[in-house]
Amino acid sequence: MDNIDHIGIAVKDLDERVTYYTNVLGMKLINVEEVESEQVRVAFIDAGNTHIELLEPLTKESAIYKYLEKRGEGIHHIALAVTGIEQEMEKMRGEGARLLSEQPKIGAGGAKVVFIHPKSSYGVLYELVDRSSAKE
Repeated sequence: MDNIDHIGIAVKDLDERVTYYTNVLGMKLINVEEVESEQVRVAFIDAGNTHIELLEPLTKESAIYKYLEKRGEGIHHIALAVTGIEQEMEKMRGEGARLLSEQPKIGAGGAKVVFIHPKSSYGVLYELVDRSSAKE
């Protein structure tokens, strides 16, 4: 792992939460985009030494919608920056980690992403993020 890429936070109202992070906490909005593969709209916030990703569901089929219904707003996942995600996935599978997809998906900013099931990471949902081939 290279470092923490971002911390994902599930929210019900993205625009309202962006206002909170920028006005109240004084952080800077980097960008807002839709991520089709996860059926969410996301906002990246600059938090100094890392980023915060606010995630709002676009449909009731979105994992974030289901998360919000079950647990409410709050920290959803911790994203770890990697280079060579396919090799990292293979290594993790070899160590017994359960990944939520067989192949990486395209996430925010065109990065390759995959999630590690929280049952194989002691209750924490981790996301691997490989930005090495993403369009900036």
